[in-house]
Amino acid sequence: MKKIVSLGALAFTLTLANFSVAAADIEKGKALSGQCAACHGPAGISPSPMWPNLAGQKAAYLEKQLKDFRADVRKDPMMGMMAKPLSDEDIANLAAYFASL
Repeated sequence: MKKIVSLGALAFTLTLANFSVAAADIEKGKALSGQCAACHGPAGISPSPMWPNLAGQKAAYLEKQLKDFRADVRKDPMMGMMAKPLSDEDIANLAAYFASL
């Protein structure tokens, strides 16, 4: 019985995560992505192995990373500075944009 409840809770959580990504606005994310291009490339493909590619990453993964940078859970001076002013909506939109590439 505990397994059924756990599986149900997991399915509900995944459904909510997918809804969050689906509600994001890819065009707004594209408009915000200009500041990302210097390091991650204009189409999310990094020109250097120093920085990761963003194109094609899972939106939920990108959202988590940006929120962790914003909250100083994940520490990087440049990314922290870039993520601090972003709202949850901005982050969702950026994640949706890069995931769509």
